[in-house]
Amino acid sequence: MRDRRLPLLTAALLAALTTAACGSADAGSGGASGGEAADTVPVAASDDACDVASSELPAGTHQFQVTNSGSQVTEFYVYADGDRVVGEVENIAPGLTRELLVELPAGTYEAACKPGMVGDGIRSDLTITGEAAQLSEDETLAQAGADYQRYVQSQTGALLEQTTAFVDAVEAGDVEGAKALFPVARTYWERIEPVAEVFGDLDPLIDGREGDQAEGEDFTGYHRIEQALWVGNTTEGMAPYAEQLLVNVREIVDLANETTLEPLQLANGAKALLDEIATGKITGEEDRYSHTDLWDFAANLEGSEAAVQALRPYLEETDPDLVAEIDERFAATEAELEQYRTDGGWTLHDQLTEDQLQGLSDSITALSESVGQVAAVVADQ
Repeated sequence: MRDRRLPLLTAALLAALTTAACGSADAGSGGASGGEAADTVPVAASDDACDVASSELPAGTHQFQVTNSGSQVTEFYVYADGDRVVGEVENIAPGLTRELLVELPAGTYEAACKPGMVGDGIRSDLTITGEAAQLSEDETLAQAGADYQRYVQSQTGALLEQTTAFVDAVEAGDVEGAKALFPVARTYWERIEPVAEVFGDLDPLIDGREGDQAEGEDFTGYHRIEQALWVGNTTEGMAPYAEQLLVNVREIVDLANETTLEPLQLANGAKALLDEIATGKITGEEDRYSHTDLWDFAANLEGSEAAVQALRPYLEETDPDLVAEIDERFAATEAELEQYRTDGGWTLHDQLTEDQLQGLSDSITALSESVGQVAAVVADQ
């Protein structure tokens, strides 16, 4: 979950990452099927508007091109029934354009922009009609979804176990024990965020940070407890938040275990995890009280690699050069990060120099440029 405030250090990096978004396709009125390129659907976002160029589209793959002319950082979402997130692109800074490839079968959806990255957003109906071949009809891409689901299932048990231990420590008033468990429990959460974020109502309750909440909403979840532990050095008053956190994590574990991501969700998720590093972990915004951001950095990196690995057989068939480039850049980023491993985990963010942070930032930018090409390769199957 990202902070609604765009850190100053992030602005240049975000602009660089924007160039790694899905490549622009020729405009047109048809959805993508087979080897056809997706059409481009412009979205004009501002502080008080979210104008999608068309409210009715044919079934298939579409590329939403979101331009933010407002003064606040915004997000763009496509929701299915029950606010289930079909596709999203976050951290669209003022003046920037970002693109999102989404596969949409026939049905009713909502498009939404979120100025300030809070609340339910400015929504409009989106109707998808007709029929189109789905990407998951490709046997290799279907297998990618199944393989990634097994990866998620390998993480959710530990997420629940470690979060339970964290909650137990909070309820017992064990400040030091809770502090030690905080980054460990979050490691498993950060690895599976591509599927966890599908459930848009639960994600902010579990992973929202102070300032992410709309007016009248409570600050809850991991970071609410983090604030008490590191700022107040106490667990006083945190038992209700800890109990609700565990309830929410149990629910998302059950949902995640039964969810198979579509090919483009998987490709977009791999890229989004790297964007999370760039806009939250590198800047120290994610774990601003504990400074345990490198635990999250490592987990996002591992989760992104797992998503790419699930798609690897398909990518090796269609673009082996891209696979080689991605492998090289994952290895370079992992080597850059490995310098900061300690006996107890990772160096705290506030102990890193600007040069060290820049080295991490440069490696993520290069990797994101490569992984950002995966969605377009998958869409153009």
